[in-house]
Amino acid sequence: MRMGGKNVVGYEREVEEEEEEREMEMVVAHGSPQQQMKLVVVGYALTSKKTKSFLQPKLVGLARNKGILFVAIDQSRPLSDQGPFDIVLHKLSGSKWSCILEDYRKTHPHVAVLDPPDAIQQVYNRQYMLEDVADLNLSDSYGKVGVPRQLVIEKDPSSISDAVDKAGLSLPLVAKPLVAKSHELSLAYDMASLQKLEPPLVLQEFINHGGVLFKVFIVGEAVKVVRRFSLPDVSKRDLSNNAGVFHFPRVSCVAASAEEADLDPSVGGSQALQLGYNSRARDQRLLLRDRYQLLSWVRKNARI
Repeated sequence: MRMGGKNVVGYEREVEEEEEEREMEMVVAHGSPQQQMKLVVVGYALTSKKTKSFLQPKLVGLARNKGILFVAIDQSRPLSDQGPFDIVLHKLSGSKWSCILEDYRKTHPHVAVLDPPDAIQQVYNRQYMLEDVADLNLSDSYGKVGVPRQLVIEKDPSSISDAVDKAGLSLPLVAKPLVAKSHELSLAYDMASLQKLEPPLVLQEFINHGGVLFKVFIVGEAVKVVRRFSLPDVSKRDLSNNAGVFHFPRVSCVAASAEEADLDPSVGGSQALQLGYNSRARDQRLLLRDRYQLLSWVRKNARI
């Protein structure tokens, strides 16, 4: 679906380490007044690498000042024997862990699990991610929200060119793994190179957006928008002078944060843009049911 307005949303549940840390800080910083009146115990289940990168002294100190205590969950012991917890915060995967969490939720309905396994599964599939956004039919005075036209390729790389031609998608195309468990993406400049891609994947039309995307962090009713550098615009000249498929392990590898960048107001986070994102983010949360989320937005044809 191609929308005629200025805003185009490219949504995916990509959780880079720095962004996950920002989410955690928001969980701490935006607790309700009731939560801040008593000690809130957060049991966390993370890999050792993520524990080291997330639980920085700054975060732990901020949590302590807010009356929040982080307690490591011992994965070798039954979860129900630990705690008591007010919140269970996890970044683990696997069917065994999902079953443990589901059983725990049934016996501890008063504990907030961030995020429930069923909600996470809903946003793992990139095809359904954008379908959910399109179903919201978001439109207000700040512009129309849409999604890039996309095509799902399940198998047979040799058939990709014909499928793209039949679907009427325009080059360049962004290629992403169908299952959103990595940050990888590729940019394909010509039809002949499409057969080099490895299904299953999602192909999306690349939207020129001024090289800036907006990361929208949602925690409960709190919405925070930050700017990031993204892939640069692709001109007609670029298309004619380049061929092949370019791989990007992470978009964040292309450039650093754009938080302090001197951006044109058409790209930057004006009050109107912030208000628009706030409204849309709340609608998005209602649909997807996650307690906290990370969305990626771009503004079509924006200029730096």
